[in-house]
Amino acid sequence: MSELGISIYPSKSSFEEMSTYIDQAASLGYTRIFTSMLEVADNPDETVQTFKEIIAYGNQKGLKTSIDVNPKLFTALDLSYDDMAFFADMGVWSVRLDEGFRGYEEAQMTHNPHGIIIETNISRGQHYLDLIMDFGANKNCLIGSHNFYPQAYTALDFDYFMETAQQYKDYNLLTAAFVDTKSGKFGPWPLTDLMVSSELQRDLPITTQIQVLKATGLIDDIFISSSLVSQEDLTAAAKVFFATIPELEVEFEAGVSELEKTICLDEVQLYRGDYSGYMIRSSQTRVKYGKKSIPVFNAVDIKRGDVTIGNDEAGQYRGELQLALQDHPNLGSRQNVIGHVRKADLILLDLIQPWQSFKFLETK
Repeated sequence: MSELGISIYPSKSSFEEMSTYIDQAASLGYTRIFTSMLEVADNPDETVQTFKEIIAYGNQKGLKTSIDVNPKLFTALDLSYDDMAFFADMGVWSVRLDEGFRGYEEAQMTHNPHGIIIETNISRGQHYLDLIMDFGANKNCLIGSHNFYPQAYTALDFDYFMETAQQYKDYNLLTAAFVDTKSGKFGPWPLTDLMVSSELQRDLPITTQIQVLKATGLIDDIFISSSLVSQEDLTAAAKVFFATIPELEVEFEAGVSELEKTICLDEVQLYRGDYSGYMIRSSQTRVKYGKKSIPVFNAVDIKRGDVTIGNDEAGQYRGELQLALQDHPNLGSRQNVIGHVRKADLILLDLIQPWQSFKFLETK
């Protein structure tokens, strides 16, 4: 089962702030925590106890922690890759290797007696994962997560993002990635233009980011990378993460009828399987509403993202809802253009699959 996570950064927050944030997240169904020791590698001893306390609190509330480390931190703490006792004492669920070692070490770490999960960096790509597997890794203690990238235009190309995640799914390993929102107060580093895994996500609302990652079918768990995000965003993220079908926000034309709003908002739409490249057809609505009168309204030419309903001129197609994938003429003025998918959600049109159900929500 996929899990949703928050991020905390003990070097930048008080215990009270973090514990309150964990309480909020726990109440909404969040079950994972990401934290990082990378930024404290030069002075780790002073902060280890702080980490232990908040990790223990998270465990009490049902949120398990992944802690980001690298070889430099192992050296600073005088740790060996084949001894996970330090991290077991901290109470972490997984140790994330930001930079990693050479493959052999990662494989050996998966055999630790504490059952700590080893979380490797998906974004590294190449044959890194194959190398780890070649050294006999224990797949039951191996997962992966993508990086996040605080600087604009430096995050992953989306094709590369999916290609590298696919490497992990080919081994049936759990995957994770990061989303972000402007309401977050800070991350682990001074500069941040939102900390996302793929560049495609950076300018999208957090709800759309989550839906994009879910729609790939390649990402299991999702973390919000900034810490102390607003209650509104924390709630919205949980709602869309736990939704079982995609939800597209639609902006209605002024004057649209209540019947047309009902067809759009009250029905679960089904992407007809014998699909056209020009539109998503939700033809079951015409079975229910095909005998209702739907006068001609705003029967203009159709643009990508337009939501249309067959009107009284549409014959047997009256009442059918369509979602435009490409611009095309409105032949015979048979389609009422009742609204438009909001710009941020247009990317989802290419990710919804034939025979998949989806819903519309009215933009507030």
